[in-house]
Amino acid sequence: MAKYYDVHPDNPQARTIGQIADSIRADALVAYPTDSCYALGCRLGSRDGIDRIRTIRKLDDRHHFTLVCQDFAQLGQFVRIDNDVFRAIKASTPGSYTFILPATKEVPRVLQHPKKKTVGVRIPDHVVTQALLAELGEPLLSSTLLLPGEEEPMTQGWEIKDLLDHVLDGVVDSGDCGTEPTTVVDFSGGEAEIVRHGAGDPSRFE
Repeated sequence: MAKYYDVHPDNPQARTIGQIADSIRADALVAYPTDSCYALGCRLGSRDGIDRIRTIRKLDDRHHFTLVCQDFAQLGQFVRIDNDVFRAIKASTPGSYTFILPATKEVPRVLQHPKKKTVGVRIPDHVVTQALLAELGEPLLSSTLLLPGEEEPMTQGWEIKDLLDHVLDGVVDSGDCGTEPTTVVDFSGGEAEIVRHGAGDPSRFE
């Protein structure tokens, strides 16, 4: 059964954020809000979490998982970025974008695209997510909470609790968040390629 965490959207309770972070460190899989929509998240090294996300979303091994990072300094530990790409991403973060980039050796192989050796990274503009990332001190391994056969991600914490109570360990609810996933920009080939149009304005990369 998933534990339900009611978190204030503007002033997240430090004690509750600490409890969520502790559960993630203990291998919990949680649903949490972002600046684009709800996501599934677990700790970076959680093989069980990865397997459970794949099962819930029915994903194959070509799916790009995302490392949700607190800031640019943290993001830079996990991906390789040249100067031009650095400037483009820096100007767009925090925000509703996911960037696909070559992974560094800090990224577990199981998270990387099997052929391209790439990984998705993002820095969200969301108070609660930022508080959780600060408490964790490392990225959240994440995937959009978009269930098989559905066209839109789930947006309400109580609905997620009702539907996925048996497969999640926690649901973080801080009110409404967006209904659109992030805009995904693939920089792995050196040039910006928009893979998915979403919540972030894609025109700056077109």
